[in-house]
Amino acid sequence: MAPRAERRSAKRPVGESAGSDGTVPLGLFTWYRVLILGVLVVLAGVTLLFLRGPAVWQKRYYPLNHEAAIADSSQRHGVNPYLVAAVINAESGFVVGQRSPAGAVGLMQVLPSTADELAERGVVDASRFPPDKLSDPSVNIEYGTAYLRHLIRRYHEVETALAAYNAGLRHADEWAEEGGDIRDAIEFPETRHYVLRVARGRDRYEALYPNAFEGVTKD
Repeated sequence: MAPRAERRSAKRPVGESAGSDGTVPLGLFTWYRVLILGVLVVLAGVTLLFLRGPAVWQKRYYPLNHEAAIADSSQRHGVNPYLVAAVINAESGFVVGQRSPAGAVGLMQVLPSTADELAERGVVDASRFPPDKLSDPSVNIEYGTAYLRHLIRRYHEVETALAAYNAGLRHADEWAEEGGDIRDAIEFPETRHYVLRVARGRDRYEALYPNAFEGVTKD
């Protein structure tokens, strides 16, 4: 039989279940430390997000640039500048130089044919805003805002105008003819999401940047 001193000095391998003496294995303590540390990191992140919420939302999800151009075009065409900002965010995320497979250009994803038509009809001053310069942010915002105003006047309702901006006049005309809530009539999930995203974005932009467009009519 081994001496009593030797039996007392014997060590259980790390991670082995507790023996009859009730001792807790070292590996279990290690996992407790990792778990507690992970919880503390998550709580710290949530707290930081809560304390810096508006700044985080502004930077990551609702950026705002070209305020002067938005204010200028919105004032000229009588469009809510926060609506214009929300459309830009949905169309391009304020990334200059965007071009869609269909040929739409710039911040507000304006088709060159649409710009040409607005210029020919005198809705936009082509001498100041050349329709062939849609890659220029100010020019693009001018044509996009003018077209948005045209759609609002056509349908007398912002959400239907947004549906037309995304899906085209033909589809929007068909949905509008059904009457009732345009969101119920929209057949395309992408367009339904677009209308909801821009409408909510308009309200969010106004809450985040209450003084960005002072003096501009917000109809």
